This record gives sequence, C-alpha cells and structure tokens, in this order.
Amino acid sequence: MFTMKWVTGAAMLACTGALVACQGGADKAPGAAAGTPTPSGAVTGAPTPPAPTTSSAAATDPLLSGKREVTITRVQGSGKPLEISGRLEEGGDTGGRTLFVPTPIGGDRYVIRAFGTKDGHPANDDPSCWQVNGLDIEPELTIGAVVCDQDDPIQRFTIIAKGDGTYAIGSETRFLQHLPGNGLVLKELGNAKLDTTFRFADKGPADRQPIN
Repeated sequence: MFTMKWVTGAAMLACTGALVACQGGADKAPGAAAGTPTPSGAVTGAPTPPAPTTSSAAATDPLLSGKREVTITRVQGSGKPLEISGRLEEGGDTGGRTLFVPTPIGGDRYVIRAFGTKDGHPANDDPSCWQVNGLDIEPELTIGAVVCDQDDPIQRFTIIAKGDGTYAIGSETRFLQHLPGNGLVLKELGNAKLDTTFRFADKGPADRQPIN
C-alpha cells in the first residue's frame, strides 16, 4: 500500500512539472526564442516586417499615385508648363509633350511618363519617359524623352513634396534646377539652397490606351 501511494504521488508530481513546463512555453510569443524579452514583454531580435514597396507620398497624394495626368510648372519661372521632346524645357513651345504621369515604382522613386495632348491622335497616347541624358557631362545633366523602361536606373526620379503645394524633383543626389542661360539641369546642390521647385496641376485621369 505504501509503495502504491508513493508511485501515485511521484506521477502526480511529474505531471505537475510537465504542466508548468508547458505553461512556461505557452507564455512565450512565437519566435521569442530568437530574441530576448524586454521589460515590456516585447521580444528583441524578432524578424522585422518588410518595408512597404510604395512610398507614403504616393499613397496619400493623388498627383503622385500614377493615376492622374498633370502639368508641371516651375514656381520661380515664367508660368509656362514644362514640355519634353528632345530635352525637358520650360515653355519652349516646341510641340513637345506637356502632360505627365508620375508613377510610383517603390522606395520613393518614380517613373515620369509623358503624353501628348488628348486630341485623338494615337501617337499622343503612347508614353515616353523622362531619362537622364547619358551623353551629358557632369556636373550639369539634362533630361530627355525615351522609350519607357522602369528598370533603367536613369529613368528613376525622386519627387519630394515641400509642404506648400510644391515639389522638388531629383535624380540620385542631384536636383532639377534652372540655371540662367542653360535651362533645366540636374545638379548637385553642394552648399547651395534649393531654389527651384515645381507645381503640379491635375489634368484628369491617366486612362490612355497606348498603341501597343
């Protein structure tokens, strides 16, 4: 009889220990073994969720959503919209394209598609894209229009909202600036202040049907 009571007590003790061990494991959040709990209960060293691929600006600003056509005008300029044919210019009246669709491609980068006037001509509905002119010599680079390829790094631009309805446009570490006698160029700021910004005006939905 004594032996049976001892065995029963030992079994109960083992079961109790197992429950404690199980309960201790259940208290740990999944992945807690990969890090160290902090006083607040959070686990350090846990995997970090991937960053969103689209910028916050593109998510909240319809003009940067890729769904609206805009004209772009230099704030400090003549008031004439930018146009692009061989080169991005300010109101050059060269018959270039003046309607643009800044299209987010992730990481605060944009491809800027260019269209002609909506006049029923199919060629105007086929987009071209801004691209840094590769044949230019530093430190002043111009922008031309080419066949769109968002995987090409020199077709990726930054667009930064300045908080007053204006935007700064750049590529890598350069910003699009106006230089007297040289027009619009991409240039390093250095110690200079950014004094060239742009306004975007909504011109309707980006609903073109390209030829191809």
